[in-house]
Amino acid sequence: MTQLSDPPPVPPAAPAREGRLVRPYGDTTGDGMVQVSFTLPLPHDKVAEGAAEQLARKMGMDPAMVVHAKPMGPDFTFFVVYGKVRHLVDTGAVEVVERDYPLLGSKEIDLAIRERLRRRLVVVGACIGTDAHTVGIDAILNIKGFAGEKGLEYHREIKVVNLGAQVAVPRLVEVALAEQADAVLVSQVVTQRDAHLLNTREMSAAFREACAPERRPLLVVGGPRFDERMAGELGVDRIFARGTTPAEVASYLVHHVRSAA
Repeated sequence: MTQLSDPPPVPPAAPAREGRLVRPYGDTTGDGMVQVSFTLPLPHDKVAEGAAEQLARKMGMDPAMVVHAKPMGPDFTFFVVYGKVRHLVDTGAVEVVERDYPLLGSKEIDLAIRERLRRRLVVVGACIGTDAHTVGIDAILNIKGFAGEKGLEYHREIKVVNLGAQVAVPRLVEVALAEQADAVLVSQVVTQRDAHLLNTREMSAAFREACAPERRPLLVVGGPRFDERMAGELGVDRIFARGTTPAEVASYLVHHVRSAA
């Protein structure tokens, strides 16, 4: 397994920039109108609609109007509330994780791997725990790819081992070590009771127990409910949010692989 560089515990945030104060837009510019949806554990009646309005007002919406209410069984109601807020957003105070590596084309990715590793880059992917949603991991790994981009399998210089869904963490570690993986990619869609966070922490702890630091593969996770700023807290090297493309992942992996020399 090729030794990998140690990225910073927390991905770099965007550099300081000039901010701009903005207010939500609904019917006219700057009117502050927003729409929120939620479910209350109440049967659908006028009391429930009043409770929804009260909650919206406590959230800072005034006036607040229930524009949609639908029973969800006998004991729950789903609401959509439309109303006005007076809050302003300062874009200068927004913290995001910027891409800190060049985005490479397919030929550039393969060439970089040949020059740096002089062998194929090995990637093991899976959905861990009880998560059975493979659409995300397949979009990155499978040759069909995502958003018009081919997946990692398309690259001659990348060996992909896709374990699929509901993979136990010990099994993932076992396969990664057997394959001498350079990187482990994990997708997590199931988020009830923060299952994605618990599974990720379990995975990172298992790899740190099983591998010496210089032998540990890159640990990369992705999913729609992850906060990209939590990589260090969760013990992984990188978090990719929704909308990530295969080229972004491949470019990241290439950027973080050291020379085989």
